[in-house]
Amino acid sequence: MSAKTNDSKKDGEKKKPTPPAGVDRALLCARATQEKKAEDLVVLNIGELSGFADYFVICSGVGELHVRAIAGNVYRKCREAGVRVIGEEGKQEGNWVVLDCGDVVIHVFEQSIRGFYDLERLWIHADEIEVPEE
Repeated sequence: MSAKTNDSKKDGEKKKPTPPAGVDRALLCARATQEKKAEDLVVLNIGELSGFADYFVICSGVGELHVRAIAGNVYRKCREAGVRVIGEEGKQEGNWVVLDCGDVVIHVFEQSIRGFYDLERLWIHADEIEVPEE
């Protein structure tokens, strides 16, 4: 007599989605920023230059509310896709929100703050990834 395993889902239970990896995860995050009309979107492949992440997604919002809306949409889309957001900083202030998804780090800046920190200049040797139109 063999024991029955619980590997199969019961009828009606939702199966957790398999999270995308690598560049697909970065593109998922980038598209989530586009849905909320983020400006100046840039996706950088920093994997060869960094020991803490593979991709940066950088974008701007026109004000604190816009920045929070963009970051909130990225957070929602990640959860829906099964991507775990490890950390979130700056949401209260709303001028620079950082979401850490492990291999992808998302930076949502208020326009004036983005120019001050100029992450693209700091990571000038990183390759830019094109975000294809859907």
